[in-house]
Amino acid sequence: MKILIVDDHPLIREALRHVLPGLAADIRLLDAPDCESGLKLADQHPDLDLALLDLTLPGSSGMSALQTFRGAHPALPIVVLSGFDDASTVLAALDEGAMGFIPKSSSNEVLLGALRLVLSGGIYVPRQAIVGELGMGSPRVEDSSRKSQTASDIGLTERQAEVLTLMVQGKPNKEICRELNLAEGTVKVHITAILKALGASNRTQAVLAVSRIGLKLGTTGGSR
Repeated sequence: MKILIVDDHPLIREALRHVLPGLAADIRLLDAPDCESGLKLADQHPDLDLALLDLTLPGSSGMSALQTFRGAHPALPIVVLSGFDDASTVLAALDEGAMGFIPKSSSNEVLLGALRLVLSGGIYVPRQAIVGELGMGSPRVEDSSRKSQTASDIGLTERQAEVLTLMVQGKPNKEICRELNLAEGTVKVHITAILKALGASNRTQAVLAVSRIGLKLGTTGGSR
């Protein structure tokens, strides 16, 4: 297993080097202090399993680092590790295709559980960031394996599951059309069915619902 850490604080990178081996015995960790050097490492290691990305990097602001990484490596699961955990920041990161959002105040146990969830194809959203925001909760990390469901469990077809996977990666309809070789009208029909199955009214709520029910998603065209 190979994980990239992109954070400008040496203490955070060092702390993660001590904690992340709890994920796997054969783990290999790479780290970078800024977005540019992180992108170079990602280019040099196309077999990365995951990237942990801080939002407040030198030369970056708002969601720019996440947008840059997602654009350059669309198949790489990216988890935001941030000192901010307000709902607006979390939802903005999900909108940009983050597969998880872990506050830096989280315990080591929560961090490892969240990463295991993402590595298994789930999405992790911190409970405190969304409870009360949209009337939706996020599954407890320790319960995620027990509560996990597949797309077929909620009535989605294989193609709809592929569309949903790209949706939670922040892909717009036109890009979904290109990746799956579908007409835009067909994609819209699939998205309508997906939102209905998840009880969601928009993409952000769909991502939250995926997290809440512990839905496991596969990978699509661009994945390694």
